[in-house]
Amino acid sequence: MNGRDAIDSAAASRRRALNGGGRATLITGGAGFVGANLAHRLLSEGQRVLVFDNLSRPGVERNLAWLQQTHPHGLDVMVADVRDADAVERAVARADHVFHFAAQVAVTTSLDDPREDFAVNALGTLNVLEAARAQPAPPSLVMTSTNKVYGGLDDVALELDGQRYGPADADIAAHGIAETRPLDFHSPYGCSKGTADQYVRDYARSYGLRTVVFRMSCIYGWRQFGTEDQGWVAHFLLRALAGEPITLFGDGRQVRDILFVDDLVDAFLRARRGIDALAGRVFNIGGGPGNVVSLLELIDMIGALEGQRPETAHEGWRTGDQRYYVSDTRAFQAATGWRPAVDARQGVERLHGWLREMRAQPLPQAALRQPTSRRPTLAVTGR
Repeated sequence: MNGRDAIDSAAASRRRALNGGGRATLITGGAGFVGANLAHRLLSEGQRVLVFDNLSRPGVERNLAWLQQTHPHGLDVMVADVRDADAVERAVARADHVFHFAAQVAVTTSLDDPREDFAVNALGTLNVLEAARAQPAPPSLVMTSTNKVYGGLDDVALELDGQRYGPADADIAAHGIAETRPLDFHSPYGCSKGTADQYVRDYARSYGLRTVVFRMSCIYGWRQFGTEDQGWVAHFLLRALAGEPITLFGDGRQVRDILFVDDLVDAFLRARRGIDALAGRVFNIGGGPGNVVSLLELIDMIGALEGQRPETAHEGWRTGDQRYYVSDTRAFQAATGWRPAVDARQGVERLHGWLREMRAQPLPQAALRQPTSRRPTLAVTGR
């Protein structure tokens, strides 16, 4: 065996080890914004990925087409719904690890149709957990929950500081909201995600599954085609790029800690590597106190990038909207050494540039389209 063959053989062995000897990393909701970024990272490292998605969210076919074009090898796709327990079980049986992102993601949608919201978020998660439990060697699992499980945080006294709200409590102001905060599900979305969150945590205690929950703040970055109901950083940028007014619900001084998606993917991979030690734990994940921005401050950032402040309109507060939420990420940092690398201003500038480029490109034809039946479709795009 020559030197090049030895290198190639060693690389192949590493890839097989990463893939659990040929098994895949399953990403439910893998054609979504977060899922596509994670899939891209894993595929770029030579790992096999199975994307499981029903392609119901606008923009995800564009992400799927990009993944298929960028990674002709190693990517498998199953077009199916997490409410289909049989399809979920077939997908999980092929996996050594599961990233569970598939969800109904908007508070407004949950208020319109709470039954649908529950079926996707709570029952869909239970389907994934039961499929994992049924395996001879259950895969590990990381699930994305939400800060909405803490409710409106109405008892957190706030002070007005220029264009943003801030907590009067010095400890919260310095570090944000910790995992020790009592749960207070608010809105059907908060209830369904909170239910899923607790099931994932309990399956580690009751059945010994290796699970971790991320209660996430606002994530933004590449591959995000935001809407008014979800993905507000990208939505604001898209409206500004189109020269359209931006609607602010409430007074615009509500704040979030925003986290660039590359940093989130780093956190996912650290959680996966440390899953044996982290199993059963829940972590608040976001940009932390160093990446806090209010809606009004984001409007000003966009104005600086565009050379003109976007036009805005105001409407009333929405159900479940928190005036303040910032993640205390110290627990995950202590457990893994992770911390965000991209600050808010850098990240918004990067996303602005990427969205400007995307607007100038024609929409690609996705290789897969949502099927008209509920029967799952498997497309093998890489071996």
